[in-house]
Parts: sequence; structure tokens; C-alpha cells
Amino acid sequence: MKFNPDADLDTSGVEDTRGSGGGGGSLLPGGMGIPVGGGIGGVILLVVILLLNGGLPGGGGSEEPTVRNTASGNLDTCKRGTDLTTNADCRFVFYQNSIEGFWAAELPRRGKKYTRAPMRVFDGSVNTGCGPATSAVGPFYCPPDKRVYLDLGFFETLQTELGAKGGNFAEAYVVAHEYGHHIQNLYGILAQIKTREGPDSDSVRSELQADCLAGIWTNHATTVPDKDGDTFIEGLTEDDISRGLDAAASVGDDRIQQKTQGRVTPENFSHGTADQRMKWFKTGMDSGDMTACDTWSADTL
Repeated sequence: MKFNPDADLDTSGVEDTRGSGGGGGSLLPGGMGIPVGGGIGGVILLVVILLLNGGLPGGGGSEEPTVRNTASGNLDTCKRGTDLTTNADCRFVFYQNSIEGFWAAELPRRGKKYTRAPMRVFDGSVNTGCGPATSAVGPFYCPPDKRVYLDLGFFETLQTELGAKGGNFAEAYVVAHEYGHHIQNLYGILAQIKTREGPDSDSVRSELQADCLAGIWTNHATTVPDKDGDTFIEGLTEDDISRGLDAAASVGDDRIQQKTQGRVTPENFSHGTADQRMKWFKTGMDSGDMTACDTWSADTL
């Protein structure tokens, strides 16, 4: 994944609260808490329910943490593409700027107003419009406050606990998936989710659609410009795409269930299988068109 050193980065949509103390507890869609287990089983169990989950409107909001940017790799210093050489975390500003920049231009072309969704980076715990959350929940999107939440330490878990190859584009896929949930929220789709488990559930169809929307951004990733017309991302390689697909597969319900319980139980699916996640990500990437992402009408997922 080749970043443009001449890109102008905009940190106004990135909130770095690392070191601010955040909040406590754990989060489920709607603000419900669940006990946290230990070891690989506990981590993956949480991922089954929460990883990359768009959630549902609702839940008790909490006092928001102060945006302090106190971490050593703080993101408020990421102003130019060249800042990546001194602060590797600036790559997340690249992801956010490119992904949100694409949707901010794409939706108006389709007659839909775009509302910004800040990406809040935290560590340990954070208060959200959906309730308090800890790092254990993985990346998520909260509909009530229209924010993407991300603990950067998750990407080590993606490799060590879930077996993903990792890499920059694997990270970008995760962020793009969460912004896919934001697009769904703007269209009122998340509010219509009723069934949360099962191979044909609303939850699975929602997650696969978010994968497809992430693929759409991928199709256009090298064309999204900064305010001066320079692109944020100059190139994607076959290896980048392979790593993105691998990340999508690694969070498939079947693979996670096999690791946690030694068997696959489709009646408990909430995100789709590894093959389905790769299929819909690739569908969006190959088409570059939102109309290809209608998982709700698809007879076969």
C-alpha cells in the first residue's frame, strides 16, 4: 500500500483520546454488557459478538473523554504525508481521510446528504453514545453518536489471536468496514435490523453489506483526492488485496467458532462465513458500485 508523501492530511475527523482514561465496562449493541473471558477463547468470543459490529441505535450515553492526544504516536501531528516517516500511526489518518473523503463525495452524487463520522482512537476504555466500552470489544461503529471507535492494539490481536496476515491494507479494510456501517446508518438500514443470529439473519446481511461497501472504497481508493487534488493512496498491490481478503476471512463466524468451540454452529452466526465475507468484499471491490451491495435481496449470501 503506497501512501502519497505529498498528501495534505486532515485530522479534524480523527479524535485521539489515548491516555485520557475514557470509561469502563464492556459494550454490546444497544449498550448491554457481557462478561469478559480470558485467553484466546475469551478474546475470540467477544470478537464473535462485537468485532466489526455496526450495532443498533440505543444504549446509555456517557460523558465523553477529553481529546488529549497524549500518546507517543499521537495523531494531531499528522499534517502531511511525510509525517508518516516519523509517526507510523499517521497511516490511520490516511485511511480515515481516504475512506471518508470517498463517501463524502459519493453520497451527494446519489442524492444523499453525507454526515461526517469522526474516528475516535482510544486505548483501554472509552465512553460512547452506545455506552462504555473496553478495548476487548474490537473496532466498532456507534450509531447514536455517529463515530467509529478503534483501539490500534486490536490489529495485533487480528494476527496473533485470529491468524490474519495483517499489514496496512488489512487495517484499512477494518476501518472501511466500520465506515460501511456509517453509510448504512445514514440510509436507515441499521435501525431496521431485527434478527441478530442465524445464517440468514439481518445481522449477517448487514455485516456482509458493510464488507461490500468496504470493497467499493477499495475500488476507488487510489483516486480520492486531498484538498489540493493529490491522492492519499498512490497504489495498491495484489499482496495488499490478498491481505484485505485474508483479514475478512479471519473474522468469519465459521472460523472463529471452530477456534473457540471446535465446531461450527450456523444458528449462532452474526457476521457471515469466511467465504461470504471475502465474496462480498470482492463484489464491492470488483464493481465499485453501491447497487452491487444489496445483500438484503440476495437469495444466496
